[in-house]
Amino acid sequence: MRRIALLVLAIATIVVGTFACDDSPSSPSGQAATFNLRITDSPFSDARAVLVTFSEVTAHRSESAWTTIPFAGGAPSRTCDLKKLEGSEDILGAGPLPAGDYTQVRLVVQSARLYFENPSVGPACATAIAAPAGRMADLRIPSGEVKLNRGFKLETDATTTMLLDFDGDRSIHQTGNGTYMMSPVIGVVRVN
Repeated sequence: MRRIALLVLAIATIVVGTFACDDSPSSPSGQAATFNLRITDSPFSDARAVLVTFSEVTAHRSESAWTTIPFAGGAPSRTCDLKKLEGSEDILGAGPLPAGDYTQVRLVVQSARLYFENPSVGPACATAIAAPAGRMADLRIPSGEVKLNRGFKLETDATTTMLLDFDGDRSIHQTGNGTYMMSPVIGVVRVN
């Protein structure tokens, strides 16, 4: 009988210790916040459409790793026509992230193209946007990655929105051989 009592006590100690160390969403270190990443633009003046496809958006939490910010609709990428974002804004990514202090946001640009004759049809941002007809040019992107060093804090059970401004005129340049290059210039307009 004594052995059974010791065995029950040992199991109870293990179970209590396991729950005490649990890092579930209900524990302080696992609490979630909602983060919305929106984008607006000061577009490239010489084009009728500027389609930019983002393949990844992540945020870096202090003393932690990069966390993926899901694209709107859970798609694997998101394309935006920057010309349609002049004076308006659209959602780039949104979803739950761990609460805490963040140091930066990183955008990975998969591809970008200029269209000179016709605007695109449809929304400003979507999973895919059909290419307009007419003359176009690919944009070379040297790094393909933009890091925005702007700290922000995500509070538990609260929603935080960051608005980014993609400056088309400062980002896109025609080179001496007639090709176009994009070195994305993106600023943080506000975090609230």
